[in-house]
Amino acid sequence: MKPSRIAMSLLTLLLSTGASAACLTTETQSNDTEANAEQGLCSGVLVQGNIDSRTDLDWFKFTTTSAGTISLNLSHASADDFDWGLYKTTGSAVLSGASSANPETGSYQGDAGDYFIKVSRYSGTGWYDLTVNYPTGSSGGSGNCSYGTRPTKPGGLKAYLVGNTQDQCPSLGNEAGVLLMGGGTDVDEAFSNRVKPHIQGGDVVVLRTSGTDAYNDYLLPLLNADSVETLIVDTASKANSDYVDWAIRSAEFVFIAGGDQSDYLNQWQGTKVQTALNHVYSKKGIIGGTSAGNAVQGQYIYDPDGLLGAISAEVVTDFCHETINISSNFLSTPILQGVITDTHFQERDRMGRMATFFAHLSNQKYAIGVSEHSALYVKESGTSVIDGTGNVYVVGKDSQTQFNQISCGQPVIIQNLLNYRLQAGDTFNLTTGASNVTPERLSIDGRNTNFYAPLNPY
Repeated sequence: MKPSRIAMSLLTLLLSTGASAACLTTETQSNDTEANAEQGLCSGVLVQGNIDSRTDLDWFKFTTTSAGTISLNLSHASADDFDWGLYKTTGSAVLSGASSANPETGSYQGDAGDYFIKVSRYSGTGWYDLTVNYPTGSSGGSGNCSYGTRPTKPGGLKAYLVGNTQDQCPSLGNEAGVLLMGGGTDVDEAFSNRVKPHIQGGDVVVLRTSGTDAYNDYLLPLLNADSVETLIVDTASKANSDYVDWAIRSAEFVFIAGGDQSDYLNQWQGTKVQTALNHVYSKKGIIGGTSAGNAVQGQYIYDPDGLLGAISAEVVTDFCHETINISSNFLSTPILQGVITDTHFQERDRMGRMATFFAHLSNQKYAIGVSEHSALYVKESGTSVIDGTGNVYVVGKDSQTQFNQISCGQPVIIQNLLNYRLQAGDTFNLTTGASNVTPERLSIDGRNTNFYAPLNPY
């Protein structure tokens, strides 16, 4: 069972270790007014909080050192609806996040000075994660080794480290990134051209629930990394350990290996692994994965969880086919909200199932299918580029797209999806939809044996 499919426990939040003694990472209950606003809200450092009553308000204060963009990200359990307001020292809110979106995001072009954030509830109570990014007078990432000493490794945890055992904190690039690989042979160019120049000799963590440390000797020289550590995190107890939390948070790049995405959700969702991964992205690091490690990156996740694997030719015959199970909200990466990913894409003919998954989403944006030997690197602004020898497919919709038949027990009928076929060097912007590639129209009719139009969607 995945406990956070309903809500993350407050206990998990309160046990999380902080990024720095000087940076606030856990909200307390003495901040109900602006006068009592909690300080120490560092740029890019995730704060874990809790709305525990109908009248609870949480106030925070921070100071920008120069004019620039202030961006906010508030995520919470799917059953809740929390809002935020951004205030200067006097006056009403200069910016509000008060929709039903999750995460609730926004940005403001501000001057140097003091600012306040108020987190409130529209409905529900429970946990939330708040991250604010603002000008600090430094370039790129924090460049600040403030994670303390490495905790003691718990018994039973398999951890394999090559390189320096001390934390290295380089200045990161200006935009966080997500690396999506499709499986099969890893794409050297994606690591060397996208990750290496961004992390500037930082630390790397490889996450898995089973397997070996084979990535260590491969990634250490390829990325010119300070260290690479593989963690076999195969239980929720290990996922909640201080050692795993510290290792992930202090890394500049975290890569989830191939395996079973259902196992990843079963062991990691609602634990410190989940919040630590979100922290790496919020501090301008890179997160990503291949195969199953790719599949867990979007807001929506194909989660077979003991079921037979979904096959295109089968799922298009019934919109609610027994092999379809979609989970959500493992990671809160803003640019991948409304997105589901798929892997081993062209090789295993997964266009039909991905289009059907896409029709199931309540917050449709894009479906991204990555073929083997291929990688898509996405910056937080939405710009992305493809590396490798295979193809990446981005499926979207516009005013001509029609979901004609998406009812349980009925064949799937969808007309005029947008299908972008991307190769090495091509670009796609997940924010604007701009691409150097012109999309083809794709239709699905599950009543037919040949259910694609055109017959070859690849």
